[in-house]
Amino acid sequence: MQHIHIIGIGGTFMGGIAAIAKQAGYRVTGCDAKMYPPMSTQLADLGIDVVEGFEATQLDNYPADIYVIGNVARRGMPVVEAILNRNLPYTSGPQWLAENILQHHWVLAVAGTHGKTTTASMLAWVLEDAGLAPGFLIGGVPQNFAVSARLPQIPPATQSTNTPERSPFFVIEADEYDTAFFDKRSKFVHYRPRTAILNNLEYDHADIFPNLAAIQTQFHHLIRTIPSDGLIVVNEESAALAEVLQQGCWSEIEGFGSGKDWQIGEISATGGFDVLYQQQKVGHIEWELLGQHNRMNALAVIAAARHVGISVQQSCAALARFENVKRRMEIKGIVNNITVYDDFAHHPTAIATTIAGLRQKVADARILAVLEPRSNTMKLGTMKAALPASLAEADKVYCYAGGVEWDVVAALSPLQDKVEVFQDMQSLINAIAEKAQQSDHILVMSNGGFGGIHQQILTQLAHQAAD
Repeated sequence: MQHIHIIGIGGTFMGGIAAIAKQAGYRVTGCDAKMYPPMSTQLADLGIDVVEGFEATQLDNYPADIYVIGNVARRGMPVVEAILNRNLPYTSGPQWLAENILQHHWVLAVAGTHGKTTTASMLAWVLEDAGLAPGFLIGGVPQNFAVSARLPQIPPATQSTNTPERSPFFVIEADEYDTAFFDKRSKFVHYRPRTAILNNLEYDHADIFPNLAAIQTQFHHLIRTIPSDGLIVVNEESAALAEVLQQGCWSEIEGFGSGKDWQIGEISATGGFDVLYQQQKVGHIEWELLGQHNRMNALAVIAAARHVGISVQQSCAALARFENVKRRMEIKGIVNNITVYDDFAHHPTAIATTIAGLRQKVADARILAVLEPRSNTMKLGTMKAALPASLAEADKVYCYAGGVEWDVVAALSPLQDKVEVFQDMQSLINAIAEKAQQSDHILVMSNGGFGGIHQQILTQLAHQAAD
């Protein structure tokens, strides 16, 4: 049994690799600085030993056949220096995945600045519902599956045959972030998809990309890897993606949004909508997901699924049963008719889209937006000028500025008395609980655990209701 030790196992991507490797028969161990649910729970359930920290001593305790290094690892970390000094075999997570798993499968990749996790989850579920039993690796936990990653399974239709084989399909969330400290290409250039969704493209990841053009270059590297008989499903409302395609494209293209191919038709009062293909109605989705962004995600999924033989009608029926992803408008609890949500939104566009979706659902009820600017881009202050507009549709805004070096108060000043900024977590929780009223919706947005603030708010609200 080959042993892999994963440096940075706690992230959703590297934790997903750990799960897949375990299922594939590898012995898996790993290390990371901090662990929190859902990944800590998933790794514990799989029986994977995790070391806290990046000390070199773990190499003696876990002498692996190869060390799989995540992009959290940096030069100067004791474990990294020891691996290099001892000339131990190492690789990146994306390269290990590509060489040991993906090269044997029809890869369906979902790329874009926003919506990758939700769209990849939708696509995996549509294939699953159609009986294709795909493998997947997603940067979140789809509630239809309850895990973020798995190997392709044996499709139900072939389980009774003499030679059952695993599904040929693998759905992956294709991230543009860099691969590792020794490989600065985007992760997705390793995946070599046959079907690719390009959801949207904006400037992000200011810690590694100097400008939008640098990200567009990486997206074009991805396009260069897609075979001529493959399919690119592209958001035709994105000018940045159009510029990428103009650099050269050798594959079939189907657009969604405002172009000639896939479009959103009539939207019902309940949130369902007609699906149009080349101006003709070809399906209808009735579901409870919020927002225009999710309707666009669905169009992309329908087009990608059709490329592997799933009819539009099958996809629409499956999407009606899609249960979304943890930390995507996930209701954490309701106390005294006050609802607390958890959402992963951290880029201004995603923040605005998330609030708009909730507004559509709750109409005139108050929305209390709670934001932690935690991503690397946010910590650098690159997007601070866009934050006030992204939060404008909320009735109250509470921002936790702990660990942020730019002037949050000044940046959010256009929101005037609608906003309060806190350096102390407990003061933040107290203020939210004190101001919350019956029928309010408290929307917590962060790309991290946010100190478990959701449950703390619910507990505080419960104490107040009991007094």
